[in-house]
Amino acid sequence: MAESESTTPSAPFSFDDSPIARELADLTSRRKVLEGVRVDFTGPTRVITVSNQKGGVGKTTTTVNIASALASLGARVLVVDLDPQGNASTALGVPHTADIPSVYDVLIDEFPLADIVQTSPESDRLMCAPSTIHLAGAEIELVSQVAREHRLRTALEDYLAASEEPPHFVIVDCPPSLGLLTINAFTAADELMIPIQCEYYALEGLSQLLGSVRMIQKHLNPRLHLSTILLTMYDGRTRLAQQVADEVRSHFPKEVLQTVIPRSVRVSEAPSFGQTVIAYDGASAGAVAYREAAVEIARRGHQHPDEGAS
Repeated sequence: MAESESTTPSAPFSFDDSPIARELADLTSRRKVLEGVRVDFTGPTRVITVSNQKGGVGKTTTTVNIASALASLGARVLVVDLDPQGNASTALGVPHTADIPSVYDVLIDEFPLADIVQTSPESDRLMCAPSTIHLAGAEIELVSQVAREHRLRTALEDYLAASEEPPHFVIVDCPPSLGLLTINAFTAADELMIPIQCEYYALEGLSQLLGSVRMIQKHLNPRLHLSTILLTMYDGRTRLAQQVADEVRSHFPKEVLQTVIPRSVRVSEAPSFGQTVIAYDGASAGAVAYREAAVEIARRGHQHPDEGAS
């Protein structure tokens, strides 16, 4: 009786058809693609400042993970930690206690940058100019200094000129405010990278930041341009995240990377172990996304976005 009543039997549940399985398969294929990626690092050093005056957008996380991902691709990378909190130094496993020579000594006492640069235990291609707590007072002390806006730029130019193997990238992590430390970063850089979180108020404060950039371009550094926007903390399960991503892309179609950085427990955990997520769990979704973003950044080269960088 039961057999005669049954119509088409329901297919048994298969793990292979589940969303988790599809996600894992996608991650595996992306990792395989990355294994085959080759990037040639040629030309002059690219100096990129990472900034967003809005806190909590993944600025320092982006700085250290992009730096580590570029190093994993074969680039020599120097991270300059201009944030007095020193979180970038911590994530790169570099000591930055109060008695260690730091960016403070470079900006205030004109130490050569080479004297403070340390190599990260993650990679011999990954270096860091650490921050210490002394940097918190540098904003005030810089006010009375000669060429106060150009201190980092001068130190960096001297460092690159004297280096037998200069880094392919210098990535500067800024404090989340527009003071003299951030102005020094803007004056030293050619490119600006802005991480934007895929949440409410994502574009809040961005017009103010871009207004500051225009002032820097006009008065201190005409080379500076917005080259890269990276969408962070993306949650693909929410309509809001997609709406924010679409809105940012509509405003900045050339600058926004195709890669988005997902919300990730591994990315959040890594700094507490003194590591980037690339070293902490290189197979995780967050690490794969940062490596994909690094490939995009490397391939965009030195072109101004108006010149059709691809």
